[in-house]
Amino acid sequence: MGAPDFRIAVRELCAFTAKQGDLDLRFTPAPTALEGMDGHRKVAARRGEHFESEITLSARFEQLEVRGRADGFDAGRHRIEEIKTHKGRLDRQSAALRELHWAQARVYGWLMCVARGFEKIDVALVYFDIDSERETEFVESWTADALRGHFELQCGRFIAWARQEAAHREARDRALRSLAFAHREFRTGQRDLAEAVYRATTQGRVLLAQAPTGIGKTAGTIFPALKALPGRQIDKLFYLSAKTSGRQLALDALRDLREQGAASIRVLEMVAREKSCENPGSACHGDACPLARGFYDRLPEARADALAEPAQLLDQESVRSVALVHGICPYYLSQELARWVDVVVGDYNYFFDFGGLLLALTQANDWRVALLVDEAHNLMDRARGMFSAVLTPDALKQAMESPTAAAAPRVKKALAAVKKQWAALDTTQADDYAVHAVFPEALQGALAQCMQAVGEHFADHPDTVDAELHGFQMEVLQVLRLLESMGDHSLIDQQRRKPDAKTNASAKARTSARAPGSDISIRNLVPAPHLASRWEAVHAATLFSATLSPMHFHADLLGLPQNHVALEVASPFSADQLEVRVARHISTRYAHRGESTAQVVELIARQFGERPGNYLAFFSSYDYLQQVAEALGRRHPQIPHWLQSRRMAEVQQREFLARFTETSQGIGFAVLGGAFAEGIDLPGHRLIGAFLATLGLPQFNAVNEQIRQRMDTLFAGRGHDYTYLYPGLQKVVQAAGRVIRTPQDRGVVHLMDDRFARTEVRRLLPAWWELRGASR
Repeated sequence: MGAPDFRIAVRELCAFTAKQGDLDLRFTPAPTALEGMDGHRKVAARRGEHFESEITLSARFEQLEVRGRADGFDAGRHRIEEIKTHKGRLDRQSAALRELHWAQARVYGWLMCVARGFEKIDVALVYFDIDSERETEFVESWTADALRGHFELQCGRFIAWARQEAAHREARDRALRSLAFAHREFRTGQRDLAEAVYRATTQGRVLLAQAPTGIGKTAGTIFPALKALPGRQIDKLFYLSAKTSGRQLALDALRDLREQGAASIRVLEMVAREKSCENPGSACHGDACPLARGFYDRLPEARADALAEPAQLLDQESVRSVALVHGICPYYLSQELARWVDVVVGDYNYFFDFGGLLLALTQANDWRVALLVDEAHNLMDRARGMFSAVLTPDALKQAMESPTAAAAPRVKKALAAVKKQWAALDTTQADDYAVHAVFPEALQGALAQCMQAVGEHFADHPDTVDAELHGFQMEVLQVLRLLESMGDHSLIDQQRRKPDAKTNASAKARTSARAPGSDISIRNLVPAPHLASRWEAVHAATLFSATLSPMHFHADLLGLPQNHVALEVASPFSADQLEVRVARHISTRYAHRGESTAQVVELIARQFGERPGNYLAFFSSYDYLQQVAEALGRRHPQIPHWLQSRRMAEVQQREFLARFTETSQGIGFAVLGGAFAEGIDLPGHRLIGAFLATLGLPQFNAVNEQIRQRMDTLFAGRGHDYTYLYPGLQKVVQAAGRVIRTPQDRGVVHLMDDRFARTEVRRLLPAWWELRGASR
């Protein structure tokens, strides 16, 4: 028998063949991953010496190989066990979910018969309640012949699809082997990047690549990664970006390549639920949303239609169109399609976050994945957010005032206990900011008991919709999950919402009955321990950006493997394209803001007078921005200018950018690190210069000083650089990079602060810049 054309995991086979009925996402409490593993260990420990755990099994049906790991085999009772951990009442479980579990258990029963030559076996579903540690067992006795019939029925339902997928894979690889670059020639530096991506992908390495703006990084990474897929038998390419603009560039590049002869490549765009929900405000189950009703019954035809037309790129609108024709949810159709496409374009969170769908599918199916991480300088902050959590007094207050708390005495009592412990903790806090070596034990206990009460209430009342209580529940569950993996990569801190002007003595005298007035956070500082497993899960990865300097900083914080490859692509631009001037007479330090305003205004006005056109001016805060803008308006009212505002909506952002035309003139005022400091493209006369009235250094405060101290400990005394200097200068280079976008562009950048002349700062700026006015 030759090699199988297609392989599938037991879980995925049964998800394909045994799911039926409604999409039902009514919240029920679920164990965390660690709780689930602990539950499996406890069940196994009870079984005795004849129990085998985690048994790798596989079997063939025609050209389909099915594989998986059975939870356990009890030789004494001659039974295979499928163990499912749960919380709450088991009798609330849907019949469809129970049947799915049975389908998996029976398939494992057959695989065990094949492996051991059994003629019969008992098959058990074992449900283990995490909270009570009680087991509920359901047992069936099967002959091997009957189990084989069940197995072949499942495989038969899948095999036609499997053969279709094998044919698609063959056509895909054939197309990729002959795929030509979508453009007539590579740009300067683009070929170097492409060759490095190809080598890393074929060799199974992680590549960290700094490549300047304007060389075509998107096309220069996607093309070589696709070319590498056939030779290394890579199943999927994931292109992940932090911003919508980056994902759109990837989709455009993939459209170009498909037009070059790779139309058989299946490309899927994944978007956030809130952007694709057809019935906002409706719960995700058949009683509340018509697109959830009968979802799994109609899914097979919708899936087949979506993948039948090779010329169709499955962007958001295409998926929506197919879904609505079949009367199912577009968002969850896209999640199902992720299993069957070649390229997924989506946000970081789909792979890096807890419970990221693409990560889960990769691990469940043993996929060989190539990963492209766009604008990778954003990953550190995004990952910090993914692995951080904060408990807020507002969320607790809203939960206590929720309809559920009013109607459910047990929930109300549990919330009151949390409030009591939280307020008591506040009385011990002398300063506005405090760091705890461990999470306060009494509060943690109250939170855990509260979550048990809330979870059981939702399990008993699955139709309950209570946004306030659910929001607080999500905050607490994230905290409890992160506490399972606490280490020196994170801080536990407490920050008073409003600084108390009273003395410490009066602060301690506050009673525990008072409502909590502090935020309590688990604040991730170094995502590396969390992200390391992500790099291990993929065959190869390329992280790329125009600003990854110094590269050891990103490698350290992102947890890249020791054998990762680093590449710095030379800039295609020359110093005569960009005039970089350092205004050493200006200090934008907070203490000097007042006197700097007039100096900044005069420099902007002088530059505009010498060369009228479009400029961006970047500042460290909205207050400083408004201060300078008002002064410019008073002293030079003839200069057009427009301002970025706080919480700018997308339509307002588009209006802001629309003022930058080939013939317009004026100054756009923006905040460094905001929406206009990266990811925007204003070539030619649309933008001819930038003013940077800041080094971008994070604010000096108690939190950042704690981060600096921790970075000093973890990274050999480089705390200041890791906390302040490197992140700040990265934002500066990103913002300045808006000026020169093509080899034809010419422009000027004014670095308005004397600190830009310092050696340690200058070495972090692009090597091709020639700074004027920076010499001592």
